Amino acid sequence: MLRCHTPPQCRLGAGSGLLRRREMVPGAVVRCRAQQVSGVEAAAAVEGAGAGGGRPSMAERLRLGSLLEDGLSYKEGFIVRCYEVGINKTATVETIANLLQEVGCNHAQSVGFSTDGFATTTTMRKLGLIWVTNRMHIEIYKYPAWGDVVEIETWCQEDGRIGTRRDWILKDLANGEVIGRATSKWVMMNQNTRRLQRVSDDVRDEVFVHCPKTPRLAFPEENNGSLKKIPILTDPAQYSRLGLVPRRADLDMNQHVNNVTYIGWVLESIPQDIIDTHELQTITLDYRRECQHDDIVDSLTYIEEGEKSSNGSAFAAPHPEEQRQFLHCLRFAGAGDEINRGRTVWRKLAR
Repeated sequence: MLRCHTPPQCRLGAGSGLLRRREMVPGAVVRCRAQQVSGVEAAAAVEGAGAGGGRPSMAERLRLGSLLEDGLSYKEGFIVRCYEVGINKTATVETIANLLQEVGCNHAQSVGFSTDGFATTTTMRKLGLIWVTNRMHIEIYKYPAWGDVVEIETWCQEDGRIGTRRDWILKDLANGEVIGRATSKWVMMNQNTRRLQRVSDDVRDEVFVHCPKTPRLAFPEENNGSLKKIPILTDPAQYSRLGLVPRRADLDMNQHVNNVTYIGWVLESIPQDIIDTHELQTITLDYRRECQHDDIVDSLTYIEEGEKSSNGSAFAAPHPEEQRQFLHCLRFAGAGDEINRGRTVWRKLAR
């Protein structure tokens, strides 16, 4: 069974629940794409939002993002906070995942999809339909540091008769450099029967009017890593972290484990010498089952033999011999059923 989420129009990968908004400090001046929002303007935004009659909310007025002119993609800028960086003094992959999810959700709201946690269309709500994700692929070429401003563009589009996909491009706003890319695949499911369902013409008309008319892929390269299959993994694993238990803070509004928690669990079984000498370049996750608050999870990591290079994209590390590649499995302790499978590629840290 696939992991249940809010859709490509709103959510990132395998989890549920909206992640935190980027806060705005009253009186502060935040610069993004040559725009400034002062405390005075913030107060005016609050007053205007309270004037009623369908005006944008305060959050919408202060948010550093908007639809592009053609209305088919959305961009937003984010400042990396001090609590979002890790041991290398750069943003963690969990931070990146949070930002992808946030900009996807804001995109959904900007085109009028439901804000009930599922970003559903009118027809979907009538029929009890939701989106579920079955793959998330993230590549980071350069991690932003504390105080850097990241601009993220996102869009969604059709992916077969039962699916959609959401893509992202990440840039350093200071110089326009592409520092990362990501893509995700989604299918439609009946919330009550838990069965997959084809995207009907009514839903297609509601969703795809907001999507590019011709295919636009964050990873246009042939045979790129986002397409690469992850094999079934069998014991024994070379590395493991057993008995992981969801914290209350790991749960979303639907009482399921949030998607970013899965990423953290996968990384828990990476050997320490890799953490000390390498940084994560690529992570791919295939989602198979939901995880709830009383589940106990085992994280297993396997060395992927015979894989020396990354996905062959234009942004691959220049010295493939310095890369390490692993396969991953999260499964329920005891029963052993798979929650998800994963692959990570690590590049050697520049000292």
